[in-house]
Amino acid sequence: MAKAEERMDLVPRWVALLLTAIVAGLVVWTLYLTYALPARHVTDHWRIAWAGFDLGLALALATTALGVAREAQWVDATAAVSATLLVTDAWFDIVLADPGGERVEAIVLAAIGEIPLALFCVWIVLNAERAIGSLKDSQRRRP
Repeated sequence: MAKAEERMDLVPRWVALLLTAIVAGLVVWTLYLTYALPARHVTDHWRIAWAGFDLGLALALATTALGVAREAQWVDATAAVSATLLVTDAWFDIVLADPGGERVEAIVLAAIGEIPLALFCVWIVLNAERAIGSLKDSQRRRP
């Protein structure tokens, strides 16, 4: 229990209140956008948006691979970012696909690619946190 209390001291309590207020504002903003945005939008930057996103995803996965290879204490953070980006990628692939074959393809790719890889990244997060905790415990025990 002492560990949890020590961690709470690292971040001031007002941060939780600020984040809660931001979440409330984001919910209101999302509701507004749900009704205010047009049903269809054409952009000249479609390719660069997706290429940039996929490059960011590749960078996150590469950084996670490097962290795993080096047994770095920061690998849980990069794996969490990778998992989040993979789920985001699957979401947008599915909701932006045209109905029919394109949407089916997006769902299949999410089911066999992005979601399993995201779950694998979550597994890395959980195992890295356990390993880091064990390492810190063993370092505390040393004289």
